[in-house]
Amino acid sequence: MSRKYDSRTTVFSPEGRLYQVEYAMDAINHAGAAVGVLSKDGVVLVAEKKITSKLLETSKSTEKMYKVDQHIATAVAGITADANILINHARLGAQRHLLTYSEPISVEGLVRNICDLKQGYTQFGGLRPFGVSFLWAGWDSHYGFQLYQSDPSGNYGGWKATSIGGNSQSSQSMLRQEYKDDCSLDEALYLAVKVLGKNMDSTTLSADKVEISTITRVDGKVVFHCFTNEQLVVAVKRFTDEVSQTPQ
Repeated sequence: MSRKYDSRTTVFSPEGRLYQVEYAMDAINHAGAAVGVLSKDGVVLVAEKKITSKLLETSKSTEKMYKVDQHIATAVAGITADANILINHARLGAQRHLLTYSEPISVEGLVRNICDLKQGYTQFGGLRPFGVSFLWAGWDSHYGFQLYQSDPSGNYGGWKATSIGGNSQSSQSMLRQEYKDDCSLDEALYLAVKVLGKNMDSTTLSADKVEISTITRVDGKVVFHCFTNEQLVVAVKRFTDEVSQTPQ
């Protein structure tokens, strides 16, 4: 039945479904996972790297983490080329807002702009949905630290902790059980690494298979920090040590 209605994004099936949008979400479920956790001190983003090679220059490339503005960053799951288009659009939108209103764009305002664009690609003929989901982390003077998730349909929502990409359902189930509202940044980091490590496709978690970034405030300024390889080793070792000490 679905084959009659899945050739165009603009055609609803009799059940009221848009199959091309659902296929885009299925593509994301086969991508590397990304986990975001909100804490009272900042936001932690942890993502699984699918491309690992000794020849890769890690200091000059990133697969999952992107800085959008001075106070906003994002982690992606899905088709990276699609993500690059939307991230460039987000960066332009943030700078246009700053130029027009002389103040940084709000986190939700930027997410809404991107989701409006994504929704348009589900409504007009000759286009396909963007095959990528985002975790948006940021801080603004209205609501402080925030974490949002957006998907190819154009929907978005605010979260305390969430996951996108592969095994996202089991990751979210684990986050529901272990997340605490008043957790510190260090506790959020440990939880995010733990959730990713226990739900990723690889058998063991290692520093070359993960990217970690944080959004914090230091001396009144928002700081986006991507972990160096040495910091990744320390963060991952903390998780692997705990796993090795757990009785089988």
